[in-house]
Amino acid sequence: MNPEYKDILLTHSDDIIRKWMDDLEDSKLRDYKSTISDEMIEQVNREFVNLIFSILKDGHSQKSIEQFSERIVNLGWPLGYLTEGMQSFRTICIKSLMEHLDEHDKDGFLQIMEDINHWVDPIKNELVDAYSSNWTSIISLQKVALQELSAPLIPVLDGVTIMPLVGTIDTDRAKLIMENLLDGVIKHRADVVLIDITGVPVVDTMVAHHIIQAAEAVRLIGATCILVGIRPEIAQTIVNLGIDLSKFPTKSSLKRGFEKALEITDRQIVSNGEEKKVIDDIIQSIDKE
Repeated sequence: MNPEYKDILLTHSDDIIRKWMDDLEDSKLRDYKSTISDEMIEQVNREFVNLIFSILKDGHSQKSIEQFSERIVNLGWPLGYLTEGMQSFRTICIKSLMEHLDEHDKDGFLQIMEDINHWVDPIKNELVDAYSSNWTSIISLQKVALQELSAPLIPVLDGVTIMPLVGTIDTDRAKLIMENLLDGVIKHRADVVLIDITGVPVVDTMVAHHIIQAAEAVRLIGATCILVGIRPEIAQTIVNLGIDLSKFPTKSSLKRGFEKALEITDRQIVSNGEEKKVIDDIIQSIDKE
């Protein structure tokens, strides 16, 4: 940037900051003011403008840009806050230079605008890139977390685990179910796994095929898979489709499936003792589902 322009901007930075913060008050954040305090908005706005002026004064700082963009993403503020903020800052700086240089001709205006653009545009582009990168990372982490929740494997007793499934099962989710089943059986040393499809709205040929594959894979590593939660309409669909589920046990409810798991693992409910209480509590909680 032209040294003269730089000196003017730094000398009058307080005035520029004041005008910019007033202008930013009516930016994209106006829709967020019901959930964001005025103190927070002012604090972040000041961090924003200090970042811009620090780059003018001390040179480029990639780390500072990334940190500020990450802060905006974590706050849940829109990308428009950055783009509108930079556009507003550009306009105010151009006006400030025009006033203090007393430039009114076309060439002077174009030179000022070119110098400001060379300063502001790279900052804006890097802020947008860093914002997008941080946002993508958060979405990826959330997707992983949702995937893990979509196929949880829950140990309920030594050797007995339950995988409750809710919602539609597609190819990607079926793959995750398979991976979680196999990893969980080994991790929890499970002898029996109950796959509960009570919350699966539709069981078609593809869904049944994936479930059979998962059950067969569990059998190959030495455990038994019990399919529970087969509603009458799903049973009728399975019969009409000619799907063979004879290779592993099926039960109508999770409670009945759990009782079968006790039988397979050579357990029984005795008349007294702590183990009976534990098992009774589990069965009662299952019966409430």
